[in-house]
Amino acid sequence: MADDRAGAEIVYGAEECHRHSIDLLEELGFPKGVLPLKDLVECGRVRKTGFVWMKQKGPYEHFFEETNTRVSYATEVTAYIEKYKMKKMTGVKSKQLLMWVPIVEMSMEDEKSSKIYFKIPVGVGKSFAVTAFMTDEEKKKYLLEHSK
Repeated sequence: MADDRAGAEIVYGAEECHRHSIDLLEELGFPKGVLPLKDLVECGRVRKTGFVWMKQKGPYEHFFEETNTRVSYATEVTAYIEKYKMKKMTGVKSKQLLMWVPIVEMSMEDEKSSKIYFKIPVGVGKSFAVTAFMTDEEKKKYLLEHSK
C-alpha cells in the first residue's frame, strides 16, 4: 500500500479535496456527480502510476434517483485512472437485489459517450445514462449540446 503511494501529490482538508476530486473527474471525462463523496479529509494521486485515493471522515451511502441505485462508499476509495476509466477500484459497492456488490471499474467510451459502464469483479456490468450522474449545470449544457 505504501509503495502505491510513493511520489504522491497529496491534498488535505474538505475544500481542497473537493476541488481536487472534481478536477480529477473532469480531467478523466466523467460527470462531477459520479463520486459524491462527503467530508473528504485527504486525496492523493501518483501521476506516474495513475493511482488515486480519497479518504472521507467515515463511510457514506448515496442513492442515485435516476438509476434507482444505492451506492456505498467506504472511508477510503482507491483506483487506477486513465482517460475515461477508473479501474481496480476499491471502497465502492452497489446494492443489487439485496446484496452489496463491489464496483471495480467504471468507464466511458469517449467524451461524447451517453453511457457510463460499471463493472463488478466477475467481469460483468451495467451501463447507465451519463446524465444520471451530472450536476444540474452539466446536464443543461449536455442536453443543449446534444439537441443540435
